[in-house]
Amino acid sequence: MTYKIIGDSCLDLTQELKQDPHFQTIPLTLQVGEQRVTDDESFDQQAFLELVRNSAECPRTACPSPERFKEAYACGADYIFVITLSGHLSGSYNAAMVARQLYEEEGHAGQKIAVIDSLSASCGELNVALRIRELCEQGLPFEEIVEQAERYRDSMHTYFVLETLDFLRKNGRLTGLQAFFATALNIKPLMGADRGVIIKLDQARGIRRALERMVPVALSECADPASRRLIIAHCNNRPRAELVREMFQKAAAFKEILITETAGVATLYAGDGGIIVTV
Repeated sequence: MTYKIIGDSCLDLTQELKQDPHFQTIPLTLQVGEQRVTDDESFDQQAFLELVRNSAECPRTACPSPERFKEAYACGADYIFVITLSGHLSGSYNAAMVARQLYEEEGHAGQKIAVIDSLSASCGELNVALRIRELCEQGLPFEEIVEQAERYRDSMHTYFVLETLDFLRKNGRLTGLQAFFATALNIKPLMGADRGVIIKLDQARGIRRALERMVPVALSECADPASRRLIIAHCNNRPRAELVREMFQKAAAFKEILITETAGVATLYAGDGGIIVTV
């Protein structure tokens, strides 16, 4: 049995995983004003952050076309698993589903394709993808892999702390007044996700305290840390990600802790210095 794990470009793979032929990402397009940036291996994070800083317009994303996903399905693998960012944030899931229908209508009945909404983003997608890889390596049947992967997704929690609330405000996630007071008082909210919808969990003055607050909140929702993989994604701040790793390591023992860097989509949402955690 051969398998392929395909993600949209919010699947923030580590450098090592980018070399693994089992993984492939399909790029979204980022738009800042009149400029369009493809979220692929050519993405320049520093240049993009500068572009966003210098633009008065809110950056936007455009999901891949169904054709891009359909081309990826023709990889020859027996099992194909597609992981997309939350359907509340992007149309990637719908595009991948349309692509599957078109592909199967063309007569490719020998392959099995599952499209899974991660109900998350960034390291949340990666956490689900790595669970799928584990299940594939165990040689489990396709249907069981999908069932266990979705169960894993439903037990997973995503948290994030951002330097700025501008992107959330501009995208209608916060009122302008809330964003103003949070910025003026240096209040940093601890955010989470409820079935893919962004929610506020807590807040603290200063990003260090907000990150410290994230640890007990996450552990309160994690029944057995020793059986879980914790993934930390950072936007342009590796030392901060390593600090978060140390905080969690002091609080509990996990099966594995990984650090990865945000590609274009998660950079757009998290902003410079943002931290995202899934467990």
